[in-house]
Amino acid sequence: MSVKGARIVAAALALTALCACDKHTQASHNSSMALQMGESAPRVRTKTLADVGGDLSRITTYRQPDERMYQYSVDQALESGKPVLLEFATPAHCTPCDRQLQMIKSLQQEYQGKMIFIHMDQYSSPEAYKAYRVPGDPWTFVIDRRGVVRFEEAGSMLYNELESAVQSVL
Repeated sequence: MSVKGARIVAAALALTALCACDKHTQASHNSSMALQMGESAPRVRTKTLADVGGDLSRITTYRQPDERMYQYSVDQALESGKPVLLEFATPAHCTPCDRQLQMIKSLQQEYQGKMIFIHMDQYSSPEAYKAYRVPGDPWTFVIDRRGVVRFEEAGSMLYNELESAVQSVL
């Protein structure tokens, strides 16, 4: 292979690695490994805002975090008897993650009290990424009152897709 060809291959591999946030790349990259619809959601203990003394920077890389997304550990949320939207997103290295979290904040405003919204950041919650078998982000799970995954989607979504997933468990 020529030097130019090697550079093109290297650039393509680097671009693929950087596109972990891309829905199509992610869907074709081991999405079957992630927890699937119909499976019981793992009851993993994750950090809450109380666990980090109220310091949001110790629980998320999101620039505009909403404290309500960090009130519950995943296991606590699943035991609450309310549906849960669990968003895996690491905005420090993923622009679509930032947009996804903005939409979720809007949904939370509308559906607050009816369900629990939780954001998991890869840097502060690697155990949750492992338990849910999430290979990249953003990744969205909507879990019903009984703790069963009813919706799972890799990559960024449209607002109406997110809202439809939320409404499906209410």
